[in-house]
Amino acid sequence: MDWSSSIKGFKAFLKLERSLSPNSVEAYERDVEKLWQFFEVHGLSVSPENVQPEHLKGLVKWVAELGMQPRSQARMISGLKSFYKYLLLENLIQTDPCDQLDSPKLGRKLPDTLDVQDIDALIGVIDLSKAEGERNRAILETLYSCGLRVSELVNLKISDLHLNNGFVKVVGKGNKERIVPAGSVVKKRLEDYLGQIRNHVPVKMGEEDIVFLNRRGKRLTRVMVFLMIKDLAKKIGLKKKISPHTFRHSFATSLVEGGADLRAVQEMLGHESITTTEIYTHLDREYLRQVITEFHPRA
Repeated sequence: MDWSSSIKGFKAFLKLERSLSPNSVEAYERDVEKLWQFFEVHGLSVSPENVQPEHLKGLVKWVAELGMQPRSQARMISGLKSFYKYLLLENLIQTDPCDQLDSPKLGRKLPDTLDVQDIDALIGVIDLSKAEGERNRAILETLYSCGLRVSELVNLKISDLHLNNGFVKVVGKGNKERIVPAGSVVKKRLEDYLGQIRNHVPVKMGEEDIVFLNRRGKRLTRVMVFLMIKDLAKKIGLKKKISPHTFRHSFATSLVEGGADLRAVQEMLGHESITTTEIYTHLDREYLRQVITEFHPRA
């Protein structure tokens, strides 16, 4: 039994036997597809009837790491339980791997995330009359729109910006390269900063290709970015505990909560649990851009 045919049968069951609306059927289908995506990303060849409880626990841990909120996790688990009840009903499996699977506790504390209103408020208090204002605005947009780690941001190179083609090349942990789509907002902010501010900075030797520089022409430190964000949060009276990583977490959460393909989110974050192409074929650039366009509020 393969995933495609079992999902197809499940959809027919939901439509005909349970008379669910097309939207509900689609939601159930997405729940089951997340399990399929989990196996693909981790290089596991597991058919629906061979799924074990530990696989399901691994899936829940993975989606939580990608930023899925407990309420959405509970919804996904409910969908998977329905899928396995259907397989039992059809005598396609003998035991239900979901038996021991508990829904997450909805009250537990998660890392703070920023919504679009928070981002706009933080950007709104940046003093654009100062040279570093344009730079800081571009930094916030890059963190939120591209999901970069702060170390990736401070080492970002001009030669890795392919803004006309709508993407940024990022060098992450262990010098692993990945491609992240750049939406229209971050493209405009980076172009404004590079064209109006960055080209007037006296650049220190060795920093010629670095995107974000301080007034003395040297690359920013991670601490500088951290302090800048703290200062902006204080100005708007933000009660959330935030750091540069909060923007990366918010980037992932907005995509995952919107229903984006989890493989695409993982690829754009550059998570280490997928290592290069041996595990699975990297999703093409156009598809990643499509995911950003459809699911990210800053596209």
